[in-house]
Amino acid sequence: MFLIKQKIILENNTYLNYFTSIMKDMLVKLYDLPKKCKELEELSKTISFRRPLAAEKSIVNKWVKKEFGDGWESEVDVSFSRKPITTFIAIENDQILGFATYDAAYLNFLGPMGVKKISRKRGLGKALLFLALNSMKEMGYAYAIIGGVGPAKFYEKTFDAKIIKGSDPGIYKGILSNVPA
Repeated sequence: MFLIKQKIILENNTYLNYFTSIMKDMLVKLYDLPKKCKELEELSKTISFRRPLAAEKSIVNKWVKKEFGDGWESEVDVSFSRKPITTFIAIENDQILGFATYDAAYLNFLGPMGVKKISRKRGLGKALLFLALNSMKEMGYAYAIIGGVGPAKFYEKTFDAKIIKGSDPGIYKGILSNVPA
């Protein structure tokens, strides 16, 4: 995610920080999604992939806030109000390694999603992305929008996501939040 921090000077000489997106959205054809994900199948031997329980809301929210910041935590929080909960988590040895959220900022939008730095390059991102996209497909969506993409090459390589022309700045234009960069 790439954001430009800007300030608005208010009448009382205080200021309000906000961020302007310089990220594009991407589109994934869910009808072309593969039936299986080999990374998910392999990693599932030692890592649990599942939706969190309502009772785990504060644990998941605190973890996302610590690892990725307030903005992402706010969107994950919204996912707990959906039925079913629209977040998937990866857990190993009772520790959260990553998450993928959808239908939080907007319906039919995937994101945020993230994997703890020390757990990257193992296929966790692809596995979590597959679970979220497949869930969206099962809900009847033909396409998924990945909002405010940071690692565009990852999404393009993983499930052939395409940049949506004219989507920058997207839904986060003028956001009043400290979203992680």
